[in-house]
Amino acid sequence: MSTEAESIALMEEESSEGHLLRVLGWFSVGMALAAISFYVGRELRDRYKFKQRTPYDFYSNAGKSQTAEYGMGV
Repeated sequence: MSTEAESIALMEEESSEGHLLRVLGWFSVGMALAAISFYVGRELRDRYKFKQRTPYDFYSNAGKSQTAEYGMGV
C-alpha cells in the first residue's frame, strides 16, 4: 500500500509541474501574440499615415510648433 501512496504522490507532483509548465507556455504564447499585434498595428498605422501625406509634409518645418525663446526672463 505504501508503493501505491508513493506512486499517487509522484503522479500528483508531476501533474502540478505539468500544469505549471502549461500555464507558463500559454502565458508566453499570449505575450508573443501581444508583441506581434503591437508591431503589426504600428506598421499599419505608419502605412496609413504615409498614404495620407500632403504636399506640405515635404517641407522641413512641417508640423513643428514654433517655440518662443524670447521673453523668458533669463
